[in-house]
Amino acid sequence: MAKNSKFKLNIQNVRKILGLVVLAALVVMEIIICAQYASFYDPEQEWWMYLMLVPCCIVVDISVALKFYIFIPQNIKFAMYGADFLFLLIISVITGNDFIVVMYCLDTTELYINSENLKNNLIVFGVGAGVFFASFALGWVRVHEGVQLYTSLVEILGGCLFGFIILSIHFVVIAAFMRYYRMSRRLTKALAEADESKAQLEAAYEKLSMTAVLEERNRIAKDIHDNAGHSITAVIMQTEAAKLLVDSDPEEAKKKIISANIQAKNALDQMRSSVHLLAGRPAVTSLKDGIEEIVAQTVDATDLKIRSDVEDITLGEERTRFLCNSVKECISNGIRHGGATAFYIGARKVDDGVSVLVSDNGVGPSADFRRGYGLNSMSEKAEEFGGGIRISGDADEGCEVEIFIKSCD
Repeated sequence: MAKNSKFKLNIQNVRKILGLVVLAALVVMEIIICAQYASFYDPEQEWWMYLMLVPCCIVVDISVALKFYIFIPQNIKFAMYGADFLFLLIISVITGNDFIVVMYCLDTTELYINSENLKNNLIVFGVGAGVFFASFALGWVRVHEGVQLYTSLVEILGGCLFGFIILSIHFVVIAAFMRYYRMSRRLTKALAEADESKAQLEAAYEKLSMTAVLEERNRIAKDIHDNAGHSITAVIMQTEAAKLLVDSDPEEAKKKIISANIQAKNALDQMRSSVHLLAGRPAVTSLKDGIEEIVAQTVDATDLKIRSDVEDITLGEERTRFLCNSVKECISNGIRHGGATAFYIGARKVDDGVSVLVSDNGVGPSADFRRGYGLNSMSEKAEEFGGGIRISGDADEGCEVEIFIKSCD
């Protein structure tokens, strides 16, 4: 707001300065015209002419000053121009001075500067030119009495043509300059507004970016709390169970320890993935690489047998991370609840999405099977991605979990 006020103030100052320049030039021209008139005519004999000439000049000066420095409605301003032309006509008839065309130019300068209506400017220009022709002709005839008609016509037409050229140049130059000036002002204002809008957009974008970062961090923190917390809880339960079984059933205790080991690795991987995300680095390069890494780590740490058939599928980072975590959850569940020793993992493109299948050779879901926290979380996340999960299998025939998600939103 401060910039705009300053800008408007500068424009007003420019108009005031132009008004002073025009008014000073007008007074100088009036002095020159009156001085030339006094050199040709005796003031004592032509005193009544001076009584008309001087007041006409003063009235024109006052009119020009009022139009520059006081706000005047357009219709009243046009009436003032009509009065100015009448007084200029009187001055021209009295003096017959050729410089009268300059006074017409100075008188109309204010309108050409302040009015953006080209039609109104042309009307004033046309009326002013017509009055100038009449005033020049009448003034010339009065001053040059007794000159032959042919000579009079030639000089009058020549003077009118010269005056019209001066008036036209004055009109065109000011109109072109003001058009350029107004366009420059509008462009400057538009650029200032564009800069302001850009600054506002950048501030809004920065605010949105910060909000998005905070939301992402909150989501990652929730993932760590939910997923890693669940895995660590399972590790504790498995190790406690193994402690109780180590003497009575060493084989079962071994399975519990293996399951706890996988759960611990799962929790570690999830936390590592979350840390990578917080640091702005991708945790998984592709679905194929992610699943193959899970298989390699699991086989190296256990006696499990895992066969995989994963297509090279390109997915977003969040979807890839979800599917890899789901595979880990399925392996952990197969060991803990089904006693599985072998797994098959497959991933392929289907229609507009991706299907991941994890099957095992465990005991399979019982008749009263209910989904636990891990499977419920997996199902909810799959639904967020436009898909879902399917769990099938019979007792002593293993379990099969299929996760389907859409490739993109």
